[in-house]
Amino acid sequence: MNVVEKVRSVAKDLRANKGNAAENWALASRLLSRLTNDNARLQQVIQGRDLGGLDALLDTIEGKVAAAAGPLPEFPAADLDAAMRAFHKRMKLGRLADESRLGGRYTSGGRESNIDAIKPPDGFPDAIWQVLARSGKLKDMGGGFYSEPASK
Repeated sequence: MNVVEKVRSVAKDLRANKGNAAENWALASRLLSRLTNDNARLQQVIQGRDLGGLDALLDTIEGKVAAAAGPLPEFPAADLDAAMRAFHKRMKLGRLADESRLGGRYTSGGRESNIDAIKPPDGFPDAIWQVLARSGKLKDMGGGFYSEPASK
């Protein structure tokens, strides 16, 4: 579960009046402070205990507002394919680096990587990643992170 999913879970608990509301709002504040630089808006939502504002803030963080804003430019199929190859290579290398980290012993732990989203490689415009996310080839996780769709 990533940070955005955890905040969504906390918001769901707040709507259902599960648990201590003050603790849930405090947890949401701590988690959201890691995700956004808009501290004024964050404090307004938290202090006002505004669930609608919380959802709007999460949508902004996830990029849903920007994605729905307007049309994206079209890219040649070759550019889209090159971007996907670069994305898969970056994901593969990131996972490999995570799996090969040495633990307290002289050999690796042999564990699987928990990396499920990455920032896409530089060298491609941001719009190309949004186009790939809209076409379903990537999943926009928010905050500039993308992952492979779960259907694979």
